[in-house]
Amino acid sequence: MTEKDFLEPGTESMALLVHSFYADVRAHPLLGPVFEAALHGRWDAHLARLVDFWCTVALGARSFKGDVFGKHMQLTGITPAHFAAWVGLWQEHTGRLFAPDFAQELQVAAHGIARNLFRGYFGAEPAFVGARDKDAAPHP
Repeated sequence: MTEKDFLEPGTESMALLVHSFYADVRAHPLLGPVFEAALHGRWDAHLARLVDFWCTVALGARSFKGDVFGKHMQLTGITPAHFAAWVGLWQEHTGRLFAPDFAQELQVAAHGIARNLFRGYFGAEPAFVGARDKDAAPHP
């Protein structure tokens, strides 16, 4: 894939990322049931919030306000495998849609979010944390 084949960072490309990523999350045998139980009947509203969230994180849009940690800590039955699957799918989608530098920014941001949630659930560092995540600049 060449640079011209990648999407430009922006609201529309973030919406495409979020919608395609969560379509795969919903179809995933491990992740799908957790998300369906939590969001049954509320997917459209949640996807809109996720687009706002990722536009805030990646583009500095400041359109998202909410308690990501608190909401996720309410979920039950979460295992380390859920985090590994989520991070793996995110890497696939970001790597396929965006140029490597922006894809890496999105991946580092997602790893930071997942790392914080993982610590909340398990009180330990997750296995998916790489050196580039630990050295990365924090995102808004």
